[in-house]
Amino acid sequence: MAYRIVTDSASNLVEEMIDEFGLEVLPLTFMVDGVEHRSYLKGAKTDLKQFYTMMREGKVITTSLPNMQETENTLRAILEQGDDVLYLGFSSALSGTYQATALLMEQLSEEYPQRTLRAEETFAASGGQGMLVYLACKKAQEGATLDEVGDFVVQTRDHLCHWFTVDDLMFLFRGGRVSRTSAWAGTMLNIKPVLHVDSKGALVPMEKVRGRKKSIKALVDHMEKTAIEPASQTVFITHGDCIEDVELLKSEIAERLGVTDFVVNYVDPVIGAHSGPGTLALFFVGTEK
Repeated sequence: MAYRIVTDSASNLVEEMIDEFGLEVLPLTFMVDGVEHRSYLKGAKTDLKQFYTMMREGKVITTSLPNMQETENTLRAILEQGDDVLYLGFSSALSGTYQATALLMEQLSEEYPQRTLRAEETFAASGGQGMLVYLACKKAQEGATLDEVGDFVVQTRDHLCHWFTVDDLMFLFRGGRVSRTSAWAGTMLNIKPVLHVDSKGALVPMEKVRGRKKSIKALVDHMEKTAIEPASQTVFITHGDCIEDVELLKSEIAERLGVTDFVVNYVDPVIGAHSGPGTLALFFVGTEK
């Protein structure tokens, strides 16, 4: 049976990959000074550099779930074509997107009993979610069935490592991730947090280092400890408009771990609104998350 893999725009996938795998991407929404925008529209090139410029200028940005009517229309169109659906969604510890979409799929499954609709939470975000979707699509390309790909996601998601750092702690404070005191003290002392996403899909501060270069080195240190055959992996990196730091991170990974294949993209606005400009995130498969 034919099936389509569906994800949401929190996966931060590059357009070329979306086209290659025939992915359907559900756009999350964000507001800039009260004006609503979609974080992804197929074929539309969003100027994400400009988005981060607006953040630096202090524009008020808020986020929300996907438009569920649009999500329903997208899923119905797939089902009406006679295809089944495997949805791989954004971590529920960070957003209500997965629960809302999974509930909608349960309702649609009653209307389309002849179709298979399976939802799996990735417990991931940004390039971590994107990398898991990418690996799932590769399995599908090799001929795996919908359930085989879904089972693969369940088996792999606890090994999809997320390590990241931010440049401005005040954005994490505004998103409720750190206290005001920690944010101000860290800013004054040039402290850069190193965080990861745990097995429940939640953001967890892991350590603090002084200075940007040390925080980038710390990302690679964590990768060196747990990555499985890193030189043979496609490694994902996302960033909040700091491409120079991306290049520094890539060169450090290539030199120490022999990685040659990277996928780089911006952190999308819905996640970037909470992590801020200067976010730098690294994703790979490891022995443990």
